[in-house]
Amino acid sequence: MLVRWQPKERSSGLEYKYIDFWSEAGIGFIALDQPAHLNALSFEMLAELVEVAAEISKSDLRSVVLTGNGSSFSAGFDVRSLQQELTDEPDPARRYEKAQLGGLMADAIENLPQITVAALHGHVVGGGVILAAACDLRVADSDTVFSIPELDLGIPVAWGGVERLVRELGPTLAKELILTCRPFTAREARDARFLNAITEPGGAMEIAKELAVHIAERPRLPVITTKRHVAEVLTGDMSRDDAMGLLTALDDPESTATRTAYSTRFLDQP
Repeated sequence: MLVRWQPKERSSGLEYKYIDFWSEAGIGFIALDQPAHLNALSFEMLAELVEVAAEISKSDLRSVVLTGNGSSFSAGFDVRSLQQELTDEPDPARRYEKAQLGGLMADAIENLPQITVAALHGHVVGGGVILAAACDLRVADSDTVFSIPELDLGIPVAWGGVERLVRELGPTLAKELILTCRPFTAREARDARFLNAITEPGGAMEIAKELAVHIAERPRLPVITTKRHVAEVLTGDMSRDDAMGLLTALDDPESTATRTAYSTRFLDQP
């Protein structure tokens, strides 16, 4: 079975059972690592994603790439857990806590200060689509197949998925895909502007890494500020002070060095 981007060495002391995490040159890499189960999102994997997001948010990493080992990005929520972990759970409080975990995971990924880039391939199903939607940028192999089959399972879309899908796909297409459960292609996802790029099969990870490198080379302060501003626009919060943001960047040493380098390259030439 194809294994994509397995790290040879871990640069972090953190150890996980259901995901891989490593970093290089200021970029963090998260790989869902249950390829025998098409990276189905078990409760254990969700908890590890929340944990690694907490660690990344405190780090000096500049950008993050999220992918899946094996033949698919993710087959979505592990349906075996529905009966075992939710339906059969006798404690109502514990049952509700478990049902919240997927939403906590998606929020943790979306709220990372770093720019996140999803590298998608194979099957991207249900919760896997929501996880991808929680990322800032998305790249997919051209033969990637997406689907949102929750209604076929007799459950509504959860984990904040409706909000994210409406935001990223628009309300009409989001309703259609949720209500019909029909598969859709990478090309359709690209046409709907859910994807930033489509690559030849096997190429998504390389393009995602290139995007992450380009972002990592930019000064950290304006990158983080841009991500926050976009989120504020989407929530209707227009209270930011752009003048103060500009002055803060002008006083930031890294941003100043970047500006000086730009001037040297383009403005001081004869």
